[in-house]
Amino acid sequence: GDPEARPFTREEMQRFLDYADEQVERAVRAKRKGALAAYRDATLFKVVYGWGLRRREAAMLDVADFAPNPAAPELGTLGVCHVRFGKAMRGSPPRRRAVATVMPWAAEALAQYLQDVRPRCGAPSHPALWLTERGERISARSIDERFAAWRAAAGLPRELSVHCLRHSYVS
Repeated sequence: GDPEARPFTREEMQRFLDYADEQVERAVRAKRKGALAAYRDATLFKVVYGWGLRRREAAMLDVADFAPNPAAPELGTLGVCHVRFGKAMRGSPPRRRAVATVMPWAAEALAQYLQDVRPRCGAPSHPALWLTERGERISARSIDERFAAWRAAAGLPRELSVHCLRHSYVS
């Protein structure tokens, strides 16, 4: 495997998620325009880590892609994430899979985003889970850009990427 494709250490993960939360708090306190985007992105990275998603899988999620898990009724409608745009084999359509929620804190963060932030994004009928300020689906590129900016600001190694969150979920 690629030696640079490694999981976050516990300390790195905590530092990154703490930094993301600080950005949300800072934007809300300053009453800045980017507060909703900061909250969206902090939650997005928690979801990527919490369900072990690839960058494109996260970008393509719809609100309807989450469902209850009868084995975990305490998680409500966020018990399972149905990934519709998984990595495809050459010449094949995207693979679908269902990922059970194993980190209840990630489901709590997503529930709070769905209740408090997403309705304020100006496109309530849009199916996408992650909306831009213009009410469109977020791109994989903008996920990369926000991750790189926050990683650098948090003082984390350059070799860490969004995909490393997936490696951290697996480990």
